[in-house]
Amino acid sequence: MLYGELRQQLKAIFHELVRQKECQILEGHLIPDHVHMVIAIPPKYAVSAVIGFLKGESAIAIARLQGKERNFTGEHLWARGYAVSTVGFELAEVQRYVREQDEADEAGRF
Repeated sequence: MLYGELRQQLKAIFHELVRQKECQILEGHLIPDHVHMVIAIPPKYAVSAVIGFLKGESAIAIARLQGKERNFTGEHLWARGYAVSTVGFELAEVQRYVREQDEADEAGRF
């Protein structure tokens, strides 16, 4: 479902949510079973707080797009964990990695 009808809506949702936390998506790609993002996060925010905010708020936004208005108790959209790495001089290399995740599918980029 993420890969199909919600794909373009997720792009806008993620960009709006990171903007609220004063962050910026430098690269992003949705593939059928997960999402890759390179996000610039200001030092005043903990990475875990930003990722928790993104996962929680995007899950609520997706539920609302599906017609659900309240009572999300017990529902799970995203997996519990995430992988993170800090990037310095190798930013271009990480961005290339995310961009090339699915070269045949340009529609997944955001």
